[in-house]
Amino acid sequence: MRLSDIKEILPALDNVEFQLENGTFVPEHFHVTEVGIITKHFIDCGGTTRDEKVVNFQLWSANDYEHRLKPAKLVNIIKLSEEKLGIEDAEIEVEYQSETIGKYDLDFNGNHFILKNKQTACLAQESCGIPVEKQNSDLNTTCCSPDSGCC
Repeated sequence: MRLSDIKEILPALDNVEFQLENGTFVPEHFHVTEVGIITKHFIDCGGTTRDEKVVNFQLWSANDYEHRLKPAKLVNIIKLSEEKLGIEDAEIEVEYQSETIGKYDLDFNGNHFILKNKQTACLAQESCGIPVEKQNSDLNTTCCSPDSGCC
């Protein structure tokens, strides 16, 4: 989901609710403690340099159990971040505390926002020598063969 998508959805909602893919809801007294831009400049195992930019929301729950973030308030937080940080329309990544800080993609099911589990992946599969049919089928194999030059 892009920032423009959430800005279109929020005005039609009575409440802002986030749910993990496993069905668990983020406690309704959560706060959005950060809205920002995360830029990642990196090289993949095939030697290609890449850039990623996401809009980041950080969710946090405290002991103020009566707190409720209303849609209009979140719209105002987003507008302020656009003005002060120059945030552009990009995919949203949500940080939320579970056993450790988790990073999630964001979706909407018509009623509430879904924190979708993110997965790692090899971005240079053509360099790693992984046969397509064997990919992710055996956890004991490595991404790269010793002579592929990508590890």
